[in-house]
Amino acid sequence: MIVPSKGRLMTDVYENPLCTRYASDEMKKIFSADTKFSTWRKLWVALAESEKELGINITDEQIKELKDNIYNIDYDKAKKYESEVRHDVMAHVKTYGDCCPNAAGIIHLGATSCYVGDNTDIILMRSGLEQIKKLLVSCIKAVAHFAEEHKSLPTLAYTHFQAAQPTTMGKRATLWLQDLVSDLDKLEYTISRLKLLGCKGTTGTGASFLELFEGDYEKVKALDKLIAEKMGFSACYSVSGQTYSRKVDFDVLAVLSGIAQSAAKFSNDIRLLSHLKEFDEPFEDKQIGSSAMAYKRNPMRSERIASLSRYVMADIINPSITAATQWFERTLDDSANKRISVPEAFLATDGILALYINVVSGGTVYPKVVAKHLNEEIPFMATENILMYCTKRGGDRQKLHEAIRERSVACAKQIKLNGAENDLLERILNDERFGLTVEEMNELTDPKTFTGCAEKQTVEYLEYEIKPLLEKYRDMDDANVSINV
Repeated sequence: MIVPSKGRLMTDVYENPLCTRYASDEMKKIFSADTKFSTWRKLWVALAESEKELGINITDEQIKELKDNIYNIDYDKAKKYESEVRHDVMAHVKTYGDCCPNAAGIIHLGATSCYVGDNTDIILMRSGLEQIKKLLVSCIKAVAHFAEEHKSLPTLAYTHFQAAQPTTMGKRATLWLQDLVSDLDKLEYTISRLKLLGCKGTTGTGASFLELFEGDYEKVKALDKLIAEKMGFSACYSVSGQTYSRKVDFDVLAVLSGIAQSAAKFSNDIRLLSHLKEFDEPFEDKQIGSSAMAYKRNPMRSERIASLSRYVMADIINPSITAATQWFERTLDDSANKRISVPEAFLATDGILALYINVVSGGTVYPKVVAKHLNEEIPFMATENILMYCTKRGGDRQKLHEAIRERSVACAKQIKLNGAENDLLERILNDERFGLTVEEMNELTDPKTFTGCAEKQTVEYLEYEIKPLLEKYRDMDDANVSINV
């Protein structure tokens, strides 16, 4: 359901939370009734103009009348007509004709309902993808800034959510970034492949137009070309039934599903970091984290990303089934589903990316907590370095290995049984078999020596892959991002 254009809340009927809570005004406008039905009228104008240019008896006055009334839409009248004729397109043909009496007889000439319905769907999906692209580029920019800012900050890395070889906070962010770049590649490709349905008639054969143009096949082909140009497209699909292939809807929602997957992975990482107290989401002065526990700062925005992402990922089953179950040249079991599944995927993805940008841009990293967790694990990780160093100085490798094993087991036992601090390094320092000084131990356990190529990888990825990408979009305005809840 679309929120009324004047924004009035209707408290006695269901309203879609995607409109009232999560999606931006820009995305809601793209899928609004005003945009949809004015696009229908623009398509009728393009059809009339093209038919006139190809020799059909349509006057300039008729076309002017159509153009003058593109936005003069009487929704109450259209609703009344639809209740009578039970056909949404014909209801709007009649409504348009009432305000264009001179042109009423040539509106929709030779066309079928899918001429306005399907072509409008393609136009709106392309507009939606362009809005998503703006958000996605802004998100990439925000994550790149985060990666640059924290490229040198050593942090525990995890496999199976068990402590593993350290990385840097910035390197971890490049993993989020790489997913988003992949999504942008797929989005760009999908936009580049979108075409209009054109005007192909009831079964895709163009029979009505072949009749209209008195058997002139070249004019039938030219009609598609002219309409595409007038609507800002380079081409129409070469063949179709009455509709464009519903696999197009799947391809579009697959892009949105991919973005949702990337965002959900990011949100899960943030939620885990929040539990570790290494990262906090943005939190306003008067924000309440829990209705019961006043001290809490739950990662609600990241949880919302995960929640909306799950919806988008599940939503892709709709165009999958629709594409698979179409009968021959046309069946209408797609219509009701498409009206819901396609706009809602866009509205939800719009909200997801706004939240992603908000969290990664406005969140807080706590380096001291990061260091604390790293230092709790470094002693065990450093034992191999200690073993190699002491062996090089002439120590007996087997005896030193056994000494480390003894000290490590005893230390781990105290940590797990009594919650003791990790004092493995002190135990090794006090063991004469190692003969290490405090200065040597500090050098051997410097966290930066455990992060491998993480910082260099981050720097090079940002410089050679992300910087050129952002340069490509340097003229694109940053997305206007705000969140309602």
